[in-house]
Amino acid sequence: MRGKIIEELNIGDTACFEKTITETDVYLYAGITGDLNPAHINQKEAETSMFKGRIAHGMLSAGLISAVLGMYLPGPGTIYLGQDLKFLAPVRIGDTVKATVEIIEINSDKKRVKLKTTCTNQDDIVVLDGIATVMPPRAKK
Repeated sequence: MRGKIIEELNIGDTACFEKTITETDVYLYAGITGDLNPAHINQKEAETSMFKGRIAHGMLSAGLISAVLGMYLPGPGTIYLGQDLKFLAPVRIGDTVKATVEIIEINSDKKRVKLKTTCTNQDDIVVLDGIATVMPPRAKK
């Protein structure tokens, strides 16, 4: 399986991936990363926060962008080089997050592509916004 090579990409191409965030997702992410912040895993403590309850790790939502880049656009073989992120709203357990990427720049000489990256929740609220830089897969010889 191979993603799109740079010659197959166009400005404005988009792809997305959607997932409902579960309590299991939050606990697994906490265990994998070691981020046991009470905002994510302790309901009683989180109720005293500005969010009034637990929220998912911001990077859990950002990880959905990685899924789009690595599986859909450009797809398998893509190398993720960088990401600028702004976390704009909390994601709660039970929210459905849609990660969308859109190609905004193609540098054929350097074999680099920039994509607008956005995550929205089920209410179409932008929870994360940014720009990714990737190297698409190379053509097989």
